Amino acid sequence: MTQLFADHFSAVAADYASARPEYPDALFAWIASASPSRSQVWEAGCGSGQASRGLARHFERVVATDPAQAQIAQASGPANVAFSVEAAERCSLADGSVDAICVAQALHWFNRDPFFNQCSRVLKPGGVLVAWGYQDVEVPPGLAQVNAAFQADIAGYWPAERALIDSAYAGFKWPFTSVQAPAFPLEAQWTLPRLLGYFASYSASQRYRAATGVDAVARHAQAFAAAWPDASAPLQVRWPLFVHARRKDI
Repeated sequence: MTQLFADHFSAVAADYASARPEYPDALFAWIASASPSRSQVWEAGCGSGQASRGLARHFERVVATDPAQAQIAQASGPANVAFSVEAAERCSLADGSVDAICVAQALHWFNRDPFFNQCSRVLKPGGVLVAWGYQDVEVPPGLAQVNAAFQADIAGYWPAERALIDSAYAGFKWPFTSVQAPAFPLEAQWTLPRLLGYFASYSASQRYRAATGVDAVARHAQAFAAAWPDASAPLQVRWPLFVHARRKDI
């Protein structure tokens, strides 16, 4: 079968599943409150289910799709989440069947025009489309220098779509009517192995290793360890989180 999507994560699907940050529950609660009801939500580009699990706490049913079989193989969630391999641009959901459509850190990979056409078709009147993403991790000042060195090594290996995240999806031609979303913090208390695992899940880390034969994370791991104040204690890291919300006309 011909692959019709840019697959930058199947090779690191296990790392992706274990290392990506969990989104704040306040975000999912707000999406549910903005929806016409809480019967069904579609998460497109679900990856291994980080957002799917959060949505499951607030909606009766979550339909979670991703075009990558390797990602779905790593996905997990409660019984009210149905995972399937499916492209966002060719959704099998029925017309007017979902209260909300969510895309977490994935819209920049989509062919947006056909995806937005699917949103128009499957959203109920008054339903919401909510897409969000997060930019570079912000580390404590003591780690800033070593983090900058690591990020500089892999900077040239990001896929072109990464620039869309850096711009917070500025300039996208969105469907529907804009809805103002609150600001939500995205932060975590992480140990050094957890942070290094996150770095290993980067598509740029994968591409750097394939191109050079060098593991950039391993190359900088000792410097991170030397800068970490207490090897047994976690540190707070955070990410700038942006949210775009739109409502289909009633």
